[in-house]
Amino acid sequence: MDILKVILASFFSAALLFVVAKFIGHKQISQLNFFDYITGITIGSIAAEIATTLEKPWWKPIVSMIVYGAVSILLSVSAAKFPKMRKYINGTPTIIMNNQKLYRKNMKKAKLELSEFMLMCRKEGYFNLEDIQTAVFECNGELTILPTSSKRPLNPEDICLTPEPEYISAEVIMDGRILDENLKRMGLDKIWLNKQLEKQGYKNAKEVFLGVCDSNNKLTLYKGE
Repeated sequence: MDILKVILASFFSAALLFVVAKFIGHKQISQLNFFDYITGITIGSIAAEIATTLEKPWWKPIVSMIVYGAVSILLSVSAAKFPKMRKYINGTPTIIMNNQKLYRKNMKKAKLELSEFMLMCRKEGYFNLEDIQTAVFECNGELTILPTSSKRPLNPEDICLTPEPEYISAEVIMDGRILDENLKRMGLDKIWLNKQLEKQGYKNAKEVFLGVCDSNNKLTLYKGE
């Protein structure tokens, strides 16, 4: 049957695409996983064929598209439910550098050249490799860097400080409109808001593009330009 041939051919091509994607490495499909690759490239090509190739049976590319979508969903569900399969489907992170040592074998495995590694380090703000403790080439083709202890940002714990917890600010004015619910949630009212507007030189809320209030009842206003 023709429909069985289309289904088998679609499964075969999906498997072939998976092998090719693994062969070329994560660098070539940076910020895309296999499911994005299948959806964006293959299904898009099939959809274009449906629109342009009118003389062929219309149902064949549709069946193929359904099979590709089913394979993508099946692999996605399998990776979520079976952790052991994730490394085969999504791949695993690769340590490129650790303790001032570059792993040439791992770079070859990730198909990452030294010049490309240096470029990715500079893009992350590291122009000196001595500032890097560990560099990991992630499954999505990006480089994650752990700086050395002397180069990492200073934390309050380093100087024995315990800062007060911070809370999310709330928008109380948007595009000249007062957001009553957010204002009420902050324990405030329009009387308080009008006083704050007057203090900051505004006649009313219509003159304000955005008004944000933090947990300390500090109101920051932005005038629309």
